[in-house]
Amino acid sequence: MTRVAAIDCGTNSIRLLVADVPPEGAHTDLLRRMEVVRLGEGVDATGRLSDAAIERTRRVLAEYAAQARELGTTAVRMVATSASRDAANRGDFERMVRTTLGQLPDVVTGAEEAHLSFLGATASLDAAVTAHGGAAPEPPYLVVDIGGGSTEFVLGDATGVRAARSVDIGCVRLTERHLHSDPPTADEIQRTESDVRAALAEVVAHVPVAEAATLVGLAGSVTTVAALALGLPEYDAEAIHGSRIPVSGVRSVTAGLLTASRERRAAHAVMHPGRVDVIGGGALVLRVIMDAFAIDSVVVSEHDILDGIALALARG
Repeated sequence: MTRVAAIDCGTNSIRLLVADVPPEGAHTDLLRRMEVVRLGEGVDATGRLSDAAIERTRRVLAEYAAQARELGTTAVRMVATSASRDAANRGDFERMVRTTLGQLPDVVTGAEEAHLSFLGATASLDAAVTAHGGAAPEPPYLVVDIGGGSTEFVLGDATGVRAARSVDIGCVRLTERHLHSDPPTADEIQRTESDVRAALAEVVAHVPVAEAATLVGLAGSVTTVAALALGLPEYDAEAIHGSRIPVSGVRSVTAGLLTASRERRAAHAVMHPGRVDVIGGGALVLRVIMDAFAIDSVVVSEHDILDGIALALARG
């Protein structure tokens, strides 16, 4: 058994997982945290990470580093994704991480991000779905990880990844680019959908999505849509992990979010405060993917790149 700490620093949030990982089989969580720091706030327009965003990230990262030490981890890996890849001042961010964590972050490519997401999402997927009383999902899987700056598409099965593509249609990026009104206007929604569909054309050119038997959705936008579709009275990761949401439920939730004011979105008991401003964009990405690829349901995973980082760190 190996005790490791995985840190995932994305465009919108920074997350920590401390887990005991056996040589094979399911890992055991000791600590799982998520804080919204908006590292990528404004980066789509300016090309730079703001000083305020780097400082917000530093404060949370210092807490994570302390907790990893207190829990006796033998190895730590921090992966930084879309926002830091795109930033002209990436060096400022990396220096902050070295000072705070004692090591540099791995600023991974979109392809590596996709591979880690697939590993984390599928490692315990069968058990999660059957725990809900459903049949084990059929491979090949199309794993879709909707982040803040980008969305990863990975096609694979038990033998590994067949194809992957990362495209810049994350919930923060699309919200900052188009969804400015409260609630968004029909024109803003249409422009967002056009951006998503253009990106999907790029995905199809590189990933044979028609081969997929099961769509697996990851990350906060997807899990929040699932919580709303399931009508949960509060956010419940166990109820969400392995659930299957029909496309009709995704359409209904997305329409409700895009026609709601910020105040109404924030009133949902399952809504994380840091996701209120960008959930409409994230839900729209999921809905357009399902409509464009004629997919009738999505299997939702609470395990994602964070779990993939931990598994890869412990097992090599």
